[in-house]
Amino acid sequence: MTVEKLRRMEARTRFFVFSRRLVLMAFGLAAGMVVVAMAVPQKRVLDDLEEALEEARQREQAVLEKKQDYETELRALREDPEFLEIHARDRLDYHREGERILKFSE
Repeated sequence: MTVEKLRRMEARTRFFVFSRRLVLMAFGLAAGMVVVAMAVPQKRVLDDLEEALEEARQREQAVLEKKQDYETELRALREDPEFLEIHARDRLDYHREGERILKFSE
C-alpha cells in the first residue's frame, strides 16, 4: 500500500466517524425536541388544573368561614338569652318605651 492510499483511507475513516457523530447528535437533538414538544401541552393543562384547584380552595375557605359564622350565631342563639333577645327584637322590629334604636345599613 502506498502512503497516498493510506492517507485517503484515514481521511475517509475520519469522515465516517465525524458523520456518525453528527447523525447521532442530530438524532439526539430531534428526540429531545420531541420530548419538549410533548411536554408543553401537558404543562399548560397542569397550570390550568392548578389554577382551578386554587380557586376551589378559596371558595372552600369562604364557605368554611361562613359556616363558622353560622355555627357561632347558632350557639349564641341557643346559649345566650341576651343575644337571642337582641336578635329577635331586631328581626321583629320591636323596641321598649323610651329606647332609642340606631340601625346601620350594610
